[in-house]
Amino acid sequence: MKIIQKNLADLQRPERNVRVHNAKQLQEFQRSLKMFGQIRPLVIDEAGVILAGNGLYEAMLALDYIKADCYVAAGLSEAQKKKLMLADNRIYDLGCDDIDTLDAFIKELGGDVDIPGFDAELLQALALEAEAASEALCEYGVIDEAKTAEIRNTHERYQMQEQTLTDRPNVSDGVSEPRLAENVPNVSSPPPVSAESSRPFVVCPKCGERIWL
Repeated sequence: MKIIQKNLADLQRPERNVRVHNAKQLQEFQRSLKMFGQIRPLVIDEAGVILAGNGLYEAMLALDYIKADCYVAAGLSEAQKKKLMLADNRIYDLGCDDIDTLDAFIKELGGDVDIPGFDAELLQALALEAEAASEALCEYGVIDEAKTAEIRNTHERYQMQEQTLTDRPNVSDGVSEPRLAENVPNVSSPPPVSAESSRPFVVCPKCGERIWL
């Protein structure tokens, strides 16, 4: 591909352009030009009509560029020129970022996130979130000794309570604990309720106590 230099004054905007360049995009084009210079040529036809690179052309004009690197796409029909303009704008839209690589690059830049096309504050936030996530992953599953002891003691208490309930006779089978024998009758044949305690109640199957309703 042969690249030639053309005066910007000799180039022409197309009558219709499928891409609308807003102020923000033109500003980022200018940032890129200031940082890197022109890194891709404008694509023009034999008459100097711009087929691809109109946003870059506008930014170069705003920065008082005199010349631009150009590639002349010669021999195209009007239909082919329209297809080229459509394809150039659409193909780049079909790509997507590799988030892992993007995060890695941001981290490797060490806080220097002045990058055309990106918001510096957003990149800084992403870098901080990535570092916080890394720290969280490193600490995941790590519990200090005090917390470990607390969890172990709680587990042991629950085990003792479960064992006590398991060893206790089943009241529903008609067997009550000796210490409650005088106060708690056999559940299967409760005694008549006295006039002094006429409220209805149920007997707790675990402790044998009456629960008044």
